[in-house]
Amino acid sequence: MKILITGGTGLIGSRLVARLLTLSHHITVLTRDPQAAQRKLGSNIATLTTLASFDNLDGFDAVINLAGEPIADKRWTDEQKKRLCDSRWQVTERLSRLISQSVKPPSVFISGSATGYYGDQGQTVVTEDEPPAFDFAHTLCARWEALAMEAAGPRTRVIISRTGVVLAPDGGMMGKLLPLYKLGLGGPIGSGRQYLPWIHIDDMIDALLFMLTTPGLNGPYNVVAPYPVHNEQFSAILGHVLRRPAFLTVPACVIKMVMGESAVLVLGGQQAMPQRLEQAGFSFHYSELKPALRQIVNTL
Repeated sequence: MKILITGGTGLIGSRLVARLLTLSHHITVLTRDPQAAQRKLGSNIATLTTLASFDNLDGFDAVINLAGEPIADKRWTDEQKKRLCDSRWQVTERLSRLISQSVKPPSVFISGSATGYYGDQGQTVVTEDEPPAFDFAHTLCARWEALAMEAAGPRTRVIISRTGVVLAPDGGMMGKLLPLYKLGLGGPIGSGRQYLPWIHIDDMIDALLFMLTTPGLNGPYNVVAPYPVHNEQFSAILGHVLRRPAFLTVPACVIKMVMGESAVLVLGGQQAMPQRLEQAGFSFHYSELKPALRQIVNTL
């Protein structure tokens, strides 16, 4: 397949590109820095710096849209909120328009989203049908998803990947937590009762490939492991795997002082379940947290 990917140099994108290349697909990555992208992803990829000159995407069989400013790296000032929205909405809107204008459009468009679509759901079991709680994360994701769905048509199926926290040894949340936990400075955040919807990076990539190649799949999918855990459980299991204490609780008031409105990302959560993914026949390698964390730690 000829596949166009945005966000190809990120945590998920770089792993996905590597896997797709091993399967002999032809990959084009939309990137601001082609040289850096090829250094990271290899010289076998093609690159684009802009879609401005394109009238359609007739040359591609599939599009995978993973672009977006990291949501948890900075406080949610008005300026940062705009960056978060623009980095997702603008490219998604452009891709949908180009797909709609194509004579022979890509057969599948996979577009990223997050379990943040549902807002903070407390202890509620969250399937794809759960009504959202309205906050900034929901607003961000809802518009992002709506723009992607505009590409849906008789010859293009659109899949929304509502992704949880991706666990990998070389970045993301684990890249921030592992140094602290190795020093014995880890522990629950706030009450510790908020749910963490997680997925191992290997299952994340397998899920994207499954959605790419399984006819008939469309609409939103919770791309998360089937057994989400409370924050306090996550802390205890990670401490156990690393053989380090994990008892240093960080009070909610401290998190709110440091992160402001974005504190909801760690003080809230979703008990999200991959209902539609499992119904479609997808199987997880890492359904439970302890084996997933053990594999990550063992690869370091």
